[in-house]
Amino acid sequence: MYEAATNYDYALLARSVKTWGRELGFQAVGIADTDLAAAEGRLAEWLAAGFHGEMDYMARHGTTRARPEALRPGTLRVISARMNYRPQAADAWSVIGSPDKAYIARYATGRDYHKVLRSRLQQLASRMEREIGAFGHRVYTDSAPVMEVELAAKSGLGWRGKHTLLLSRDAGSYFFLGEIYTDLPLPADAPVADHCGSCSKCLDICPTRAIVGPYRVDARRCISYLTIELKGAIPVDLRALIGNRVYGCDDCQLACPWNRYAEVSAEPDFQVRHGLDDAQLVHLFAWSENQFHERMAGSAIHRIGFERWSRNLAVGLGNATSSEAVVGALRSRAGSASALVREHIGWALQRHDG
Repeated sequence: MYEAATNYDYALLARSVKTWGRELGFQAVGIADTDLAAAEGRLAEWLAAGFHGEMDYMARHGTTRARPEALRPGTLRVISARMNYRPQAADAWSVIGSPDKAYIARYATGRDYHKVLRSRLQQLASRMEREIGAFGHRVYTDSAPVMEVELAAKSGLGWRGKHTLLLSRDAGSYFFLGEIYTDLPLPADAPVADHCGSCSKCLDICPTRAIVGPYRVDARRCISYLTIELKGAIPVDLRALIGNRVYGCDDCQLACPWNRYAEVSAEPDFQVRHGLDDAQLVHLFAWSENQFHERMAGSAIHRIGFERWSRNLAVGLGNATSSEAVVGALRSRAGSASALVREHIGWALQRHDG
């Protein structure tokens, strides 16, 4: 620990950190210790079951993920912060119920959240330095092996819901999480109780039955995994179940009663771009690769690349209402697309021709 911070009133600093965090646009800030032993056991079981699918990095960094001091030596506490992202957007259920439209998870309809959170967290750390002098720390925003939900739950920001996302009684689950690992011995906050009770709405609504039990998700069946993390072909038996969800899925969040309290974000970067909240599948499928890169640059969607984006849209078109426009769109790219996309186009055309 740096000498400048050794005699500081850490309880006062902890209160100040939460105030500064709110001033920087975070809706809540909490502090946790680094004991994730119980979570490490659950992670090992989840990995052993193969529920991580092709996300090999989950297994590769398993131990580091559950031991903050292994990721950043000297870490004593983790400051967790949450920032609302819910955009002002078209009604989600209405879009999902319109098979000719593309549903995109609401967190991804604006700009990539990583830069926003990383910048704000760094500003928070800099504010702390101005107060106490240099101290050991590192900022993370879904950019390293961090058990962010477990740490946020330990810090009192909410509890892990049965869909495995963090839930807050006053904010639901439409928020991003970020962390500051630090060597400061700040007082840790107390966790909050689980308020899911007997509710099973998230399990019941999941289109692919990826939530195989309370607090347990088989990523291999999760639409978010299938449309974002999976690099190859989407399993044929799951394609019809995906419907028009072309990037991620919000069904478990939409069904959750606690999200009635979720507030619309005031962050400009999280607002909808390019009409992605209510776009036609045919329109998006007509984009060229250059148009995809131009329009999706700076968004979370850009990282999956044009090929997987096209693959997902082909599945959506296969589930769309049969029409000349839909069939024509699919045939227009049947000869020029990559082998991966062509296979999904072929499946989609069979759905309409059959």
